[in-house]
Amino acid sequence: MLQYLVILLDDTSVAYCHAENPLKERNLIPLDTLKKAILFGMKENLMIQYVYPDYELPEEYNEVIESIDHVKIGRDVAVYNDVPKSIATENAVLCLSIDEFIAKQYDIAALLPQVTRLNICLTDIETFKDEQAEDYKKALTTLNAVLVNLYKSGKQPQLNILTDRLQLTEMHNCGAGDSNITIASNGKFYLCPAFYYDEKMGISNRLNHHKPSSERSVGDLETGLQIPNPQLLKLDHAPLCRICDAYHCNRCIWLNQKLTWDNNTPSHQQCVIAHLERNAARDLQQQLIAAGFSAGEEIKSIDYLDPFDVREQF
Repeated sequence: MLQYLVILLDDTSVAYCHAENPLKERNLIPLDTLKKAILFGMKENLMIQYVYPDYELPEEYNEVIESIDHVKIGRDVAVYNDVPKSIATENAVLCLSIDEFIAKQYDIAALLPQVTRLNICLTDIETFKDEQAEDYKKALTTLNAVLVNLYKSGKQPQLNILTDRLQLTEMHNCGAGDSNITIASNGKFYLCPAFYYDEKMGISNRLNHHKPSSERSVGDLETGLQIPNPQLLKLDHAPLCRICDAYHCNRCIWLNQKLTWDNNTPSHQQCVIAHLERNAARDLQQQLIAAGFSAGEEIKSIDYLDPFDVREQF
C-alpha cells in the first residue's frame, strides 16, 4: 500500500540514495504539474517528500509547497556527497563510495554527536568485491565503538546501517513502487528517481524486456499509476528476502534490476553488505546490553553473508 509520494522538483534535485543523479541541466517542474502531484497525494492520503535542487525556488512554488504537510529532502534533511566537518541539521545523508566510507570512517564518527539521525548511502554497491568485506567490517566496528560511548554519555543518535536493525522485527526496505512512488518534472510516475535518471540518460528498459526504448515511467498524473506486475515488487514474492533477517536492508529494486535483471532478487553485493551490517548491529546490541541498555529483540548469530549460499537451509 502506498504511503509516500516523492516529488522531484527539478531534474537536478539532489540524489539521496544509491543512485547518483547524472542530470546537470535545470528543468523545474511546471507549477501546474506540482499542484496536480500534490492533489494526487492528498487523494491517496500520501505523505509528500519534496526533493530539492541546490538553488532557491520562485516564491510562487514555495507557497504551493507549503500547502500540505511534507518533508524537504535537500533542506530539512541535508544531503552530502562527501563527509563535511560539521552538520547543521538534525538529519543528514552521506552519499559515499565504499572506499570513501572506509577511508573516512573516523570523520564520519566525528559527525555522530552532531546529529539525531545519519544515513549512509553507498553509491557503488555494484562494484563491491568480497575482498573489501574485512575493511568494511572494521569501519563498522569503529562506528560501533563511538555509538556505545555516545549512549553512555546520554546521546542516542541513529545510524541507519547499524542502529536501524536494533529496532526492527520485520523487513523495512526502501519500498519503491510498493510503499512509495516518484513523480518527476514531466508529470510521470517512476518506481524511484533512479528510473527517471535512466530514462533521461537513454538506458534501456529492464522492467519490460520486450521494449527497446528507455521508457521507464509507470503511468502519469492524467491516466494514473500503471505498474506492470506490481506483485513482483512485494516482499511476499521475494523467496529469499522474505525469510532473511537483515531487516534494515534497502532491497533496492533499481540495483536488483541493474545487477540481477529481476525486481525482487538482490545481488550478491547487496546481500553481503547488508549482512556485514546486520552482524555489526548484533555486536552493537551485545555491547549496549552489557552497558545496561535495552537494545531490541535478540539478533541471532549466523554463519553466512549471502542467504543464496545456504538457501537449502531455509
